[in-house]
Amino acid sequence: MDYTQIGERFRELLKLENEPVAIRWSVREPRDIEREEGKSRFCEKLERAMKGEVFYATADEEECMGGARYTGLRDAKEFPANMRSGAFLTAMGVYRDIPAVQRSWRNNLNIEPGIFRALIFAPLGRAEFEPDVIFIVCNARQAMEILHANAYDSGSHGLGADSGPICSSMVALPYLTGKVTYGFGDTGSRRHMDIRDEDVMVSIPAGDLQRIVSNLEEMRTRRSFREE
Repeated sequence: MDYTQIGERFRELLKLENEPVAIRWSVREPRDIEREEGKSRFCEKLERAMKGEVFYATADEEECMGGARYTGLRDAKEFPANMRSGAFLTAMGVYRDIPAVQRSWRNNLNIEPGIFRALIFAPLGRAEFEPDVIFIVCNARQAMEILHANAYDSGSHGLGADSGPICSSMVALPYLTGKVTYGFGDTGSRRHMDIRDEDVMVSIPAGDLQRIVSNLEEMRTRRSFREE
């Protein structure tokens, strides 16, 4: 699939301001893509790709425990107990106490650790690889149209992400379930990404992208979605 072409058409149909991000898990470090310099949080990596950068990262470049854990780059058991408890989130005011953290974490999906060596990030229009997940920051109207385009020929419903970190809810979740996923982000991602209060997030399993774009094109000819 030509992701340069389909990415351009996708943005055109929805009038997206932000470049969708193509994400791929890799069992080895790619030779033809630059490795990220220094460390950053997973959500910051998404931000950089939205702004045009193409790069890959390993566990060594991941600054956030969640980003490393939920993407499968590190095993949760590698972290010290005081981090695994979630006490740092109670100190930040995200949860009232550790039991609340632990209950919440039970619902966060993660990629099995020890399988993948690297994650590759690129703007969709520059992705010269087969992505696994497409991550989008958009407005509510655009998100609604993506969900309708997903249901248009399948009747399938998207999954609504909860308060979990986006490395789990907006990336690991669509990867593992194969479902279009929508959400509002979490406190961490909204603090570290340059996004507006009214922005929402949608993630598409890459195998559904061409179908969704084709559906969007057909929907534009129908009364409910015809542009005036």
